[in-house]
Amino acid sequence: MGKNAEDFLPLTPQTFYVMISLRKERYGYAIMQDVEKLTSERMQLGPGTLYGILTKLENSHLIAPSDGNSTSRRKNYQLTSLGIEVVLLEFERLEKMVNNTQKFVQEMRELL
Repeated sequence: MGKNAEDFLPLTPQTFYVMISLRKERYGYAIMQDVEKLTSERMQLGPGTLYGILTKLENSHLIAPSDGNSTSRRKNYQLTSLGIEVVLLEFERLEKMVNNTQKFVQEMRELL
């Protein structure tokens, strides 16, 4: 029996950014560079962390190797349909969390 997209939530920040990076086909080093760019260098993934995430995502059928560059030594990855669903659900979850707490954070700022 296959998992539903909701079963993968919540994602770790690292996993979320790796999946966002795969909005287009990329290989490992390009993913690391894109995550740094997306986070204004606040998040830097080492090879061990990245490939651990990629293995987990591939085993969960959230990403798949791309057929595009089979002659290259680089292994390119792309999101699967399930992976896209998971990213969209995680975005909605995070958006709701921010929206639900925005008023209270503003109140706290006024106390400073």
